[in-house]
Amino acid sequence: MARRVVAVVPIWWVVASIVFVLVRLVPGDPVLLIAGTDASAEQVREIRSSLGLDLPVYDQYVRWFGRLLHGDMGRSLFSREPVARDLIDRVPVSLQLALSATVVSVLIAIPAGVVAAARRNALSEAAFAAVTMTGVCVPSFVMGLLLMLVLSVYAGLFPIRGYEPLSQGVVTWARYMVLPAVAYGLIQAAGVARMTRSTLLEVLGEDFIRTARAKGLAGWVVLYKHALRNALIPVVTLIGLNVGVLFTGAVVIETLFGLPGLGAFLVTGILKRDYPIVQGAILFISTFLVLVNLAVDLLYRAIDPRLRRA
Repeated sequence: MARRVVAVVPIWWVVASIVFVLVRLVPGDPVLLIAGTDASAEQVREIRSSLGLDLPVYDQYVRWFGRLLHGDMGRSLFSREPVARDLIDRVPVSLQLALSATVVSVLIAIPAGVVAAARRNALSEAAFAAVTMTGVCVPSFVMGLLLMLVLSVYAGLFPIRGYEPLSQGVVTWARYMVLPAVAYGLIQAAGVARMTRSTLLEVLGEDFIRTARAKGLAGWVVLYKHALRNALIPVVTLIGLNVGVLFTGAVVIETLFGLPGLGAFLVTGILKRDYPIVQGAILFISTFLVLVNLAVDLLYRAIDPRLRRA
């Protein structure tokens, strides 16, 4: 495990370098957007020089990476605000959405998957397949629009759009976060439920489960103490990956519900060719995904004693 932790450092460096290169391969010149159509060639050169974009790419990389090692992600080419400060303001919103949606998906998916595996009959299997397939196929923005229409427009239970921070109170925060979290979580719940059912059915067919039943153990003991613990290992992987996907892929939901999160921030940076914003946002997202994968590995060992001994 120590090797896995140490391996995060070179992975992070490779990701940072790739992000730097890819951002500069995107078509378009941010200097022309800043200068405007009426700017002279001399003004364009002055702006390019002031931003350091007239330097060779290698020199730009060395300067950028050197600042990055000191926690400086640079400043926006347009607003001149520190990128790190903008990230600090926006990351909590995306993280709250991702964690809330994950809680929704887990609370729905794992019980549904366990029940579907434990009580198998033609009707329940058909219903489970229909519901989960619908969840897999329906885009998150469609689910969001449906919830918005029913619970906000017609029922008036929740605000249609907007965001209030936790500092304004949990109840106020929850009123704005429930709909996007449920819309996002329901979509993810379908895949987790299917994974839970399939892995649990596979474990229930193992020899040690038949041995436990032959010893006269109660059905719920066999299911929850022996089978579910082993079946959750691949499910944990999927949930961990979902957290990363939810955190990094919430652009549509954040835009739909007016959440000032990381996704909307990244899209704005891409449209403006704002290199520091795009680099900072993608690097943060990539680092988060690497850490999520590391956390999943650590959680494996807490779930499965065999991995702790390996």
